[in-house]
Amino acid sequence: MLSIAVIGAGRIGRIHARNVAEHPGATLAGITDPHAPSAEALAAATGSKVISLDEAFSIADAVLIGSPTTTHADYIERAAKAGKAVFCEKPIDLSAARVRECLATVAAAGTTLMVGFNRRFDANFGHLKARLDAGDIGSLELLVITSRDPGPPPVSYIQTSGGLFRDMMIHDLDLARFILGEEPVELYAAASVLVDPAIGEAGDVDTAMVTLKTASGKLCQINNSRRATYGYDQRVEAHGSKGQLRAGNQTATTVELANAGGFTSEPALPFFLERYAAAYKAELNTFIEAVAAGRAPTPSGDDGLKALVLADAATESAKTGKAIRLV
Repeated sequence: MLSIAVIGAGRIGRIHARNVAEHPGATLAGITDPHAPSAEALAAATGSKVISLDEAFSIADAVLIGSPTTTHADYIERAAKAGKAVFCEKPIDLSAARVRECLATVAAAGTTLMVGFNRRFDANFGHLKARLDAGDIGSLELLVITSRDPGPPPVSYIQTSGGLFRDMMIHDLDLARFILGEEPVELYAAASVLVDPAIGEAGDVDTAMVTLKTASGKLCQINNSRRATYGYDQRVEAHGSKGQLRAGNQTATTVELANAGGFTSEPALPFFLERYAAAYKAELNTFIEAVAAGRAPTPSGDDGLKALVLADAATESAKTGKAIRLV
């Protein structure tokens, strides 16, 4: 039974803490958060207890980090030096140099680190990847990843997020690496402010496209928007020499109304909490099983670094209008 301390009682911390509490192979050692009411409410909801930050690195076998991004690298290093296994939400840090320092500390400590790229664990995307690898559509030629939020976050969040490419698209960049099975060697990005002028005033963009090219010539196009009036839009299309694989949106039910006005179905699920509920559980299970077996889990810290490097390149390309060579 793996004992896990959760750092962070915000939106993502609540997801993970509840999943830990319900997992048959884990125990929730406690919750820590500088906002005491949040920690207390989550501890009560999960049958756990509030602990101090110092206790999070001492009383459990593993630490699950769901605190703000600015704390991630420091907490990973502290946990690693204490000999704890670590699960950390993306990104490890907004600076690639800082991520490299952090990963060196983890390697020196010989501890386990898994990064929370939950989309790899979505059942639909997983089946698409498995069928692609099985050769169902021959050799992959084109990959299209669509990810559009139902609405933008507050500008106060935008100001500290690191920008759309590092905050939002980084998930899709990791998913692209996962599905492509090759590292991109070239990247081109274009971006606009079409949803909210305040986002542009904060120095960010809200609408973006990135094209990736691998050494073998495979192409991947990722499109992001901070606005989708029909729900949380999450789709993947893989086109190959023998056919196509598609993973579509999920709706609350599959019921469709047909009448004289046409065919009507329900909107896509409202946001990531609902869309990826099962994926969050699956990634936690992977972490727990990896720690129990003494093997390195995936996505790794190196996966986190590579996704951030791609996000940095996309940010630069969107600003300069130039393609970026990645090797």
